[in-house]
Order: sequence, then structure tokens, then C-alpha cells
Amino acid sequence: MSPQATEKSGARRKGVRAARRGTALLAAFAMIGFGVVGVRLADPAAAKPQKDTIQASLNELVRAGVAPGALASVRDRNGRITNYTAGVADLRTRAKVPTDGYVRMASNTKMYAAVAVLQLVDEGKVSLDEPVKTYLPGLVRGTGFDGRNITVRHVLDHTSGLPGYDMPHVFEWRDRYFEPRDLLDSAFAKEPTSPVPGTTMHYSNTNYILAGLLVQKVTGRPISEVITKKILDRAGLRKTYWPGVGDQGIRRPHANGYLPHPETGRWTEITRLDPSIGWAAGQMISTPSDINRFLVALQNGKLIKPATLAQMRTGNPFYPGGEALPDLVWHYGLGTVGFDLSCGGRAWGHGGDIDGYSSRTAITADGRAVTLVVTADSSPVEDGIFQVLDAFDAALCAGR
Repeated sequence: MSPQATEKSGARRKGVRAARRGTALLAAFAMIGFGVVGVRLADPAAAKPQKDTIQASLNELVRAGVAPGALASVRDRNGRITNYTAGVADLRTRAKVPTDGYVRMASNTKMYAAVAVLQLVDEGKVSLDEPVKTYLPGLVRGTGFDGRNITVRHVLDHTSGLPGYDMPHVFEWRDRYFEPRDLLDSAFAKEPTSPVPGTTMHYSNTNYILAGLLVQKVTGRPISEVITKKILDRAGLRKTYWPGVGDQGIRRPHANGYLPHPETGRWTEITRLDPSIGWAAGQMISTPSDINRFLVALQNGKLIKPATLAQMRTGNPFYPGGEALPDLVWHYGLGTVGFDLSCGGRAWGHGGDIDGYSSRTAITADGRAVTLVVTADSSPVEDGIFQVLDAFDAALCAGR
């Protein structure tokens, strides 16, 4: 993938592959859910992409050992939906991956939390450039932190300077329930990532824990209820939900999630876990086609005003690979990411990585949407995340 023009994509991709083991980028991907998105705008005269092109890329992800299974949903610019699967849903029974099955969204949740905040902006109840302290007095505390200097915009675009909270190995937390304040206490015990809010983009789940608490404080209702009534119901999303307190499972049908065992390297099932460690930064569950429907509803003005969407998609350039991958440029807006693909152009969406599932999603300006999921957090697999991103890039570019 690359942010440059089409004629340079081959050289860029070769450079990216050569630098794949750069530790800086691997660290960026190892979070609970950093996402990348983007696409060349589809040419109205272009032919419909061949199904086997996308199917072949999913088959290759499984063959290469990135994950036991993969699934994707593609919505073309005319609204036609095609779903794909590859591999197996269960390594023990060898059952097939269910079409458009449920998956953990991980940090795709941030898009929904951001929209919940932006709806309050549209209603005149929240201002993007108002300090967080106005809505959450006394909450942002710790050495070097000051809620008077951190605005709502800084929280949504990850320029607040707030560090991430602790993320131990999943075997240590899979059965533990976390309150949002537990996560904040972990983060506020650290030093700020930037002394001046608004100057440096640093992706941190802590920001979206604050965003969720802000929504609850302003509305007086649980964020799960706010997102359900004002986003899911309004957009007709029947297969997207916020797991209840103590709910460690995933609705059926679903493919099991796996991760490499830290000692043996063998695939270990990790489907059941308590997602509260992600909360407003990564707790939700959906299907690939329903995630696409959310993107369409957002883009079509069903959820926030067009001017607000424009602000949501005004992104700060971000170089996740640092010096290791200087040509890899992302653009983080307000809870959404713009990414320039190898075929040129940009689209907006997000993505997520949590133990058991990695997902990437994006929509073009003319309504083509792709959500691709593999049934493992691909970050620990050598080159795995890059293979997922390559397949995602190819699926989006197939519709150019």
C-alpha cells in the first residue's frame, strides 16, 4: 500500500515489503485496534471486480497462516452486496466460516463513539473546542495532565497527549471485568505523550474511554444505550450490538477467534473474553455487512450533518512507521482514518485488532464499501498484518 500516485505504487510497495519488520510499525499495529482505510474513487465506467480476485486474496491469507479463517463483505456503488469466506470457523470440527458471521469489532467501535459525540455537537450540547473539564470536571488528573487544556477535538483526534492504559497479555485479563475508571487510573499513572495538547498525534485508547464518559455525562444515559438508539436503530443495523456487562461470548453464527500461543506458537482459541477492557474504544460486535451499512448511513447524512462529517474527515497526517516506513501516511480525523491506497485516492473508515479478530473497513465517496476480517489478531504473526492490509488494499482497488 502507498499514499503516492499509481505509477509509483510498485516501487513503494517494494520498499514497504523490505521494511516490514520495522519495530516501530509493528508496535503501532499491536494496539487493541488501530485501523487503516482508504481507496481510489471508483470509475463509473469500470467493470465490476471479479469475485475470484477477492476470494483468492482471502484464500491466500488462510494459506499463508495469517489466521484459520477470513470473511469479507463488499458493497458496490449500486448497493449490491457480495460476501466472501475462506478457511475454517473451528480448527477442531473443521466447520466452514459462516457467511457474514459475527466478529469482534475492536477499535471500529471508535467510529460509533465519535459519532455519538458529534451528534451532541449537532444538537448544540457539546463544542469540539471546549475543554474536557467543562463536561467531565476533575476527571483528567495526574502529573502533567490538565483537563482545562485538552479539548473534545483533541480527544477525538488523538492529539490530547493522553497515554494508553496497560494492556497485559489476554490470558491475564480475558475473564476480568474492567470499569472505565480502572482503565483511566492506569493511563493517568503515566507521563503525557506530549506536553502541549493539539500538537502531536498519538493513538491512545484512553481518549475514547474519555469520549464514552463524556457522552454518558451529557446525556445522562449509558453509552451503550445512546449508541443503540441514536446510531444502530437509526441506521437499521440489526446485527451490531454492545455486549452487556459480563457477556464474554459472541452471538451465532460466528467463526472462532484464535491467537498464537506465546510458548508453542500453535493456534489457541480465544473466542470468549470480557471486552470491557476496550469499552468505548473497542467493545462492540457486528458483522462485515453491518459495518458497511454503518459507513453508508454515516456518509449519506443519516447520523450527523454534512458539515460535521466534513470535520470528522479532516485528518492530521500520521506516520505510523516512523523512519522505518516514511512513505506510509495515514490521516486520522475525529474517530475515523483516511488512507491513500496503492491505486490512488482516499476513503474513510477504521479498523480493529483484538485477540481473536483483525478487521479493516472503508467506504469510497460513491458508496463502495469493504470490510475484511481475519479470525486472529494478525499483529503477532510475522508479516501477518501486512498481508491483511495488502488484501484489503486489493479489495478496495478492485473496484476502481
